[in-house]
Amino acid sequence: MNKHNLAGIGMTSQRTRTRLVNRLRDKGIKEESVLSAIESTPRHIFIDEAMAHRAYEDTALPIGMGQTISQPYIVARMTEILVDSGIMGSVLEIGTGCGYQTSILSQVSFQVYTIERIRVLQKRAIERFKALELNNVTHKHGDGFKGWQQYAPFDAIIVTAAPDNVPPALVEQLAIGGRMVIPVTQPSSNQELLLLEKTEDGMTQISVESVKFVPLLSGTL
Repeated sequence: MNKHNLAGIGMTSQRTRTRLVNRLRDKGIKEESVLSAIESTPRHIFIDEAMAHRAYEDTALPIGMGQTISQPYIVARMTEILVDSGIMGSVLEIGTGCGYQTSILSQVSFQVYTIERIRVLQKRAIERFKALELNNVTHKHGDGFKGWQQYAPFDAIIVTAAPDNVPPALVEQLAIGGRMVIPVTQPSSNQELLLLEKTEDGMTQISVESVKFVPLLSGTL
């Protein structure tokens, strides 16, 4: 992946990235560190070349294996929630996917630990991390429901697929004072984006907004 590809041209140029950031501002994203990360990150390298012209639309796009790259607004919103609510030292991401959300997190935190259950997606993401020279990302092929005990506790956890319930291992691996942002499928089949905060007395929970994510599955492929 050469520097020309990273820079982009036409529909993948810096100008289109800036327009996307302006749309995110219009939708209420205020955290400048997050907007700056999105403006500087070439989203087009995270999707198939045939769809690169759609990279800076504010929409989710397929990345293969039944998975998607999240809508930029959702990436920005989830990241902003974590940045605004506490320190971003050690961050765990469940669901590397194509690596786009990981790349945004790497620019607003000290260290990102990211888990992907589908090996082929993980391998592609690693190539992108190398191309972008992201030196603060540690990756693992594994089951996201189990988290990553080796590096716990985490200041923040972000989950990019929707389970039916918050995985107990993730709650356990969250530091006191830490936050988790996670989409959870409700009994009605609707999904709610939740912000959980761990206190000395337990967990607090705030419903942020309705969302739509692929399901969080156990095991590895």
